[in-house]
Amino acid sequence: MQKKIHQQSSVSSPLEVEKEQFLLFLKLEKNVSLHTLQSYSFDLSHFITFLGRRSVNDARNSTPEIIASFFDHLKSQYLSPRSQARMLSTLRSFYKYLLGEGILSDNPIELIDAPKLAKTLPSVLTISEIDWILQQPDITTPLGIRDRALFETLYATGVRVSEAINIKQADLLINDGFLLVFGKGSKERFVPIGRSALEWIQRYQKESRLQFVSKNKSGDYLFLSVRGTKLTRSMVFRLVQKYSKAAGIEKEVHPHTFRHSFATHLLEGGADLRAVQEMLGHTDISTTQIYTHIDREYLKEVHRTFHPRQ
Repeated sequence: MQKKIHQQSSVSSPLEVEKEQFLLFLKLEKNVSLHTLQSYSFDLSHFITFLGRRSVNDARNSTPEIIASFFDHLKSQYLSPRSQARMLSTLRSFYKYLLGEGILSDNPIELIDAPKLAKTLPSVLTISEIDWILQQPDITTPLGIRDRALFETLYATGVRVSEAINIKQADLLINDGFLLVFGKGSKERFVPIGRSALEWIQRYQKESRLQFVSKNKSGDYLFLSVRGTKLTRSMVFRLVQKYSKAAGIEKEVHPHTFRHSFATHLLEGGADLRAVQEMLGHTDISTTQIYTHIDREYLKEVHRTFHPRQ
């Protein structure tokens, strides 16, 4: 099969062919999302261009020294440590694939160290700031009702933006008060949705959604654009930016901020860490534990503010 695909490929260099084979492997065998495929493709194109300028067009000639010089180049371009780490992750996956396919016998990237990342806590909104943002959409308009329902859902469930835009009406278990969420790797989980979010979703369904529905475009997706297609990640990002600015929020706010705030507010209220892990869809509880650090920061701030000996 690999030989057949190789013959059909329009690219010339072995590295380009291997890149396309790798992306096909991720799509067919690993079932990764389109967004992930695009990220891998972008990173590998950047890497292959760098190697091409040094007359390296075959993975077997990509030595540890050349790869190290690539990361030196990224640093010289002031690429953030986080972006460098993503690039390293992409290349590690690529070279692991090449080893598995027998294209390489040694891994030239195994000695490349990951960049040190500063331990930064995610931005979190206060409960008041959440309320201010929720009050911004003009609920006398169909779009305003949709946006209020969307934001209520993001905060009530802590879903990722990629999960929110893929919610279908059939995923709403209204009588049970749950939302069926399809997370990373198509893993299912049930998340309580809460009275306020459900009320706004039902109002949106009754008063607004039908005005956006377009035959052959809308399907059963819950949150629709004015064109009748499901919302995109960039659309939601722009909405969050618009309303947080209107609310006078000076923090950097993005869709994931609602997820961070959801988890933090639950833990501050006394929720069990494992329950929050389940709702967020984290495979490893250590991922959820970042929010306990936020909680400790909150406690320190309370102590600094109110303790008489501070």
